[in-house]
Amino acid sequence: MTAAAQRMVVLGRLRAPWGVRGWLKVDSYTDPPAAILGYPEWSVARPDGSWETVRVREGRPHGAGRVVVAGLEGIASPEEARRLAERDVAVPRAALPEPKPGEYYWEDLVGCRVRTLEGVEIGQVGHFLEYPAGPVMVVKQGSRERWIPLSPRHLKQVDLVARQVAVDWDPEF
Repeated sequence: MTAAAQRMVVLGRLRAPWGVRGWLKVDSYTDPPAAILGYPEWSVARPDGSWETVRVREGRPHGAGRVVVAGLEGIASPEEARRLAERDVAVPRAALPEPKPGEYYWEDLVGCRVRTLEGVEIGQVGHFLEYPAGPVMVVKQGSRERWIPLSPRHLKQVDLVARQVAVDWDPEF
């Protein structure tokens, strides 16, 4: 199966070239950030929406926070690296390890119906946002969006088989 035919999960974003050997800074969305380097092949988004496969030659954490730097096969100069800058890095969903009980990949929740504890449907999971105070689940219902903090206080139950999420949330908010 080709990368384009598989469900892809974005694990980071290539940023600016780093150094003189064609390495790139990478904003990693994995936990810990260096875990992105454990995937030897990355699919890099092309402007047309397709994916280009690249092999990771080497990499390491860089500074504090979520940044790593990586050298990719076939990229040997900052000029060559620049063509990949500002593109998403993904892997096929099947390449990810199975989550532990009670844990979920955000990607698996996208599209799930969201209901309050009282059974009021308030929309579907559209996407997630990462903020310093914690991640937020964006629930869409028509043109309305609800931003629900992704915490045990609000996220009460996930049923991936039924594609349903229960939240402790005021449907009027």
